[in-house]
Amino acid sequence: MAKDGATTGPTDGAATATGAGPGTGTGTKTGTASAAIGRAADGTATGSGDIARSLELLWGTGDRPSRGPKPGLTLDRIVTAAIAVADAEGLSAVSMRRISTELGTGTMSLYRYVPGKAELLDLMLDRVLGEPLSAEPDHPAAGHPVPGGHRVPGDWRGAIDTMARTYLDNLGRHPWLLKINQARTVLGPSALRGLELSLTALRSMGLRDPELIGVIITVNSFVEGLARTRADAAEAVAQTGLSDEEFWENQRPYLERAMLSGAYPTMAGMSEDTFSADFDHFAFGLRRLIAGFEALVTERAAEEEARTDGPRTDRAAEAATDRT
Repeated sequence: MAKDGATTGPTDGAATATGAGPGTGTGTKTGTASAAIGRAADGTATGSGDIARSLELLWGTGDRPSRGPKPGLTLDRIVTAAIAVADAEGLSAVSMRRISTELGTGTMSLYRYVPGKAELLDLMLDRVLGEPLSAEPDHPAAGHPVPGGHRVPGDWRGAIDTMARTYLDNLGRHPWLLKINQARTVLGPSALRGLELSLTALRSMGLRDPELIGVIITVNSFVEGLARTRADAAEAVAQTGLSDEEFWENQRPYLERAMLSGAYPTMAGMSEDTFSADFDHFAFGLRRLIAGFEALVTERAAEEEARTDGPRTDRAAEAATDRT
């Protein structure tokens, strides 16, 4: 495997395990193995391909080929094209054949650089995860760098706010991120650097290490939930041709009768702006999350103070007793 991304011997995720060639669907096994292979082949689960090859491509390890013509493609161009297709048409539109068409080359040429769609997805994910990352600070002590380019000197609250808003923006640019299973992400340089910056920014919370990871998971889960709601709404408009206003207007007569029936008194008594699009649910939820973390930080600080001050207080009492 070459550092510029070239590899030898095309494989295609499921094809590697089944003995089938690139782009074929033959040779699959039955039962549980067949189901697992099918999930790997659909290109929607990270880490479902050849993990070793993905890691080599992500980290640029391996020997550069000493023979053969100068490559006309680069791994960078392939990943860029794949992301562009996914952004425009969704992850299902990404295939080795489609990317080769976008790049004006033969499909088999792509397999010299990346084994298949599963491994390509690992590269796409690490690339987009790296988009919000700021440059390394010249003077780290001046503040905590966080994804998005903001430096917050010891301010974990501002760091969480920036992390959440940056992630929401990234999911908006790449809605296909919400369609993939990231339970087994193959960690590349961008993913690790993003986690490093986030943990550094949150260190001032004074929480235990597992709790810091819990903070990140909680914030990310909140952001993903809201981003998924927005993406689903946009997708519904595209699929049905009905705007949100038109959709709810069709239901208005039935909902009005339901509210007047007396069967739903709580809902019927709610204000006119209850479901207003002007209410910022993201800002509301984020503030509540930060307030909750604030309570935990205060609790941990009190526990630490009690732990460190307790022995000194006891010794002072003993000294006073001895003097009397």
